[in-house]
Amino acid sequence: MERVTVTETSQVAEARRRAVAVAQTNGFDETAAGRVAIVVTELATNIVKYGVPGEILVGTYDDSTGAGLEILALDKGPGFTDLGSAMRDGHSTGGSAGEGLGAVRRLSDAFDIATRPGSGTAVIARLSGSHRAAATALTDLPAYGAVTVPLRGEIANGDACGIRKRADGWTAIVADGLGHGPEAAKASEEAMRVFVRHWDAAPGAILTAVHAGLRHTRGGAVSVARYDRDVGILTFAGVGNVGGAVVAATVTKRTVSLAGTAGHAARRIQEFVYPMRPDDLFVLCSDGIATGWTLDAYPGIAAAHPSLVAGLIYRDFARARDDATVLVVRGEAA
Repeated sequence: MERVTVTETSQVAEARRRAVAVAQTNGFDETAAGRVAIVVTELATNIVKYGVPGEILVGTYDDSTGAGLEILALDKGPGFTDLGSAMRDGHSTGGSAGEGLGAVRRLSDAFDIATRPGSGTAVIARLSGSHRAAATALTDLPAYGAVTVPLRGEIANGDACGIRKRADGWTAIVADGLGHGPEAAKASEEAMRVFVRHWDAAPGAILTAVHAGLRHTRGGAVSVARYDRDVGILTFAGVGNVGGAVVAATVTKRTVSLAGTAGHAARRIQEFVYPMRPDDLFVLCSDGIATGWTLDAYPGIAAAHPSLVAGLIYRDFARARDDATVLVVRGEAA
């Protein structure tokens, strides 16, 4: 994902420029790229006015609803005490026309926002190359999402993640190449290539194949999870410090990863089984995210779209010294 820190006005233009470049690279025409420019400008301007410090993240999506850009605006400002008023055109506490969030919602194919007084705001906006007349409801989107960014100052991302749907559930993976930079990226990319070939196998078998496939790389930490909807079970296998958790309404159950480095030193690969309901979330994080992450500060946030949940975990718990990835999947992933 492209990441732009937003703390002052000049960074609004940088966020816009980089988002438009991603849009054009992904086939957006001039009109569609113009919508991206407006959305990112409004979101970044809102951060400068109300939410410093903040970030704009720009990635892509490709799923059953189509393909396009997914934009996250994350800030640590005061948040909104009256979100309904903030979303109305003409409302402003900063001397502007007050059309920022309203314009973003109108121009987006899908839109969601989470805010809490004193804890900042997170906004997700999805835009496709051909804007539909009516925005897609978040409940109609596939119920999974991710944030994955390289260490600041690096171009190559040493983390990678993916999910594949099955008739009775899904299989997900996060790979964290050892260290960071191009060599770490080679390891995680190879893990993903192996995953694509073996994704329908059991998690332990997938991880065994990944371990063998990474021998010619520097290796890394890898975790694989499989959700079987019909029996309400999540099966997990991990080597190294890619941590998982099943998040239910009142309980967060952390998964067990075994010590080692996939590709070099994995003495034992073992599957662990956890109960999981269709409305629970499964969260998988590389070690660029602090192991003590929690959603307790946002009651009810588990019902939001997983991309928004991933953004909040990243915003509040990312470590500054490594690549960072958060993959979030709802049990009943559409």
